[in-house]
Amino acid sequence: MGQHANLYKRAVWHKQLRPAQLAKQPLCVYCQRKGITTQATVVDHIVPHRGDVALFTDPNNLQSLCKPCHDGEKQATEARGYSKACGVDGWPLDKEHPMWKDDFK
Repeated sequence: MGQHANLYKRAVWHKQLRPAQLAKQPLCVYCQRKGITTQATVVDHIVPHRGDVALFTDPNNLQSLCKPCHDGEKQATEARGYSKACGVDGWPLDKEHPMWKDDFK
């Protein structure tokens, strides 16, 4: 969370945004993409808010993840710029993956 941790202390996060998101999407979206069913425990911002309150409170910018996906794959994806996750067919799920670039087609 870093320097914007104070946003997560707000009532709107604990009483509205987080519970509403987990009720709407109780399963980890990353696991579901891989054909796995896992209960979500973390509400994640799809686009990092970096302290932008409007982006922080936008319910359309939220997704539900399990803790291992949030702390591992999601953070690595943000650092790398694309996800290395593959579907059951073995192909990368993220269209930003180098495999989907013109050089590989």
